[in-house]
Amino acid sequence: MAENGQDNAFMGEGTKRTRGKDAQRMNILIARAVAHAVKTTLGPKGMDKMIVDDLGDVTISNDGATILSEMAIEHPVGKMMVDVAKTQDKEVGDGTTSAVVLAGTFLEKAEKLIDDSIHPSVIINGYRMAAQKSKEFYTEIADPIDFSDKKLIKTVALTSMTGKAAESSEVLADIVVNAVTSVVDNVDKKMIINEDNIKLEKKTGGSLKDTQLVSGIVIDKEIVHSAMPRNIADAKIALLDLALEVREPESDAKIEINTPEQLQAFIDEEERQLKQMVTQIKNAGANVVFTQKGIDDLAQHYLAKEKIIAVRRVKKSDMDALARATGASIVTSIKELNSKDLGYAGKVLERKIAGDNMVFVEGCKNPKSVSILIRGGTEHVVDEAERALVDSIGAVASAIEMGKILVGAGSCEIEVAMKLRDYAKTVGGREQLAIEAFAEALEIIPRTLAETAGMDPIDTLVNLRSMHTKKDGKYVGVNVYKSKVEDMKNAKVLEPLKVKTQAIDSASEVAEMILRIDDIILGSSKAKMQPGMGGMGPNGMEM
Repeated sequence: MAENGQDNAFMGEGTKRTRGKDAQRMNILIARAVAHAVKTTLGPKGMDKMIVDDLGDVTISNDGATILSEMAIEHPVGKMMVDVAKTQDKEVGDGTTSAVVLAGTFLEKAEKLIDDSIHPSVIINGYRMAAQKSKEFYTEIADPIDFSDKKLIKTVALTSMTGKAAESSEVLADIVVNAVTSVVDNVDKKMIINEDNIKLEKKTGGSLKDTQLVSGIVIDKEIVHSAMPRNIADAKIALLDLALEVREPESDAKIEINTPEQLQAFIDEEERQLKQMVTQIKNAGANVVFTQKGIDDLAQHYLAKEKIIAVRRVKKSDMDALARATGASIVTSIKELNSKDLGYAGKVLERKIAGDNMVFVEGCKNPKSVSILIRGGTEHVVDEAERALVDSIGAVASAIEMGKILVGAGSCEIEVAMKLRDYAKTVGGREQLAIEAFAEALEIIPRTLAETAGMDPIDTLVNLRSMHTKKDGKYVGVNVYKSKVEDMKNAKVLEPLKVKTQAIDSASEVAEMILRIDDIILGSSKAKMQPGMGGMGPNGMEM
């Protein structure tokens, strides 16, 4: 007690502080609670969560990253767990629930070791060794995937979408595969995919099967003038980062008009300048114009007379996407516009979707940017379909970039766990116990899948371990639809290698960080500090 008093002498009276095993247990409890919140959403038979915010807005999802980002989590350890999901989502797009559940289970197993008087630094060292070996084992058991094998890539897309609103949708899987393969760049014999080049546009109405891939860009804007054409084939597209308006004078400039003739001359000059802009566009050969800024009413009239389609106030991201899709250059000076700056599309047309007009730029020759127009009966369905597509695009992109895939349904976790146990025996010491705990934690994935399918988790794990000792048992996992264990490669449950390795990285690193904490002190802001302790003095003067 005397030691505690001595340690707290520098703190203000009433400072809240939690130390040692109490701090570790508290942190582990919070992390496990967060993991438990999303655990039941894992797998095709996982359940959904309904999150209602302060304003009454409802989100229904079984996507781990979405659920955690919508939840009101205040505890710092809880926020660290949310960051695990965000990192997984940003890096791969899929496997967010698995990463969070693994992190929670790593800490749960570590707590038992701490209770057995094993120091956290020993556990951390063992976990670090296990994480490194796990990634090596995952890579070792992974199978190669060929970019030209569209059927296999489609299987990866379907696996990622199972359990979400877009479950078992062949149509959406085809769209994802075609979208991702359209935007692949081959750089030094390496496949590079920028997922930002796939634009997702949502509109309620119709059904999920009405979702379509556009080999170009969909702009949620309408053509500015009623007299302009609504459909142009062989479109020559100009992209402008300027206003088709007469520039206003500088703020300190003054124009004096004293007679009607001067006013008329001023109006005539404005008209001449606007007409000159439209003539410049026509002479360049453009019949479609997209601009980030405004278009004067008179300029709209002149463009309509020339049968040129115009769309104004287009977002910067959409302009960049249009440039990639059509091959056009974004021009900042109308005088510099020429035919070399124009892009091409097979057709540009306006369609009414769910009561709103949208402009479709289709039939681009070699589009490096494409769009997916997502349809669905309700807003919730469309939102969940968007999340499913984002996950699936991330999974397919990761599979193509790394060129390796794993058989899912818990089969690879069981295989790696068994290899880790063998590795632990070669390490020895107390680290061996930590590595074995890590291996046991990996089995939470097949165990949870078994639980969601209504199977006995203990019997399932025993059966899986037994099957994996056999020569042809490498791909045996949990078939949640048939509620039995079987070869999941034949069942076509495939996941990218990167989903697993990133989940191990994110989950093990956050577990190690949380285990290092043995003291929680409630700090105070400088504004609340008492006089004489630095900050502001009693009269508001800086001390």
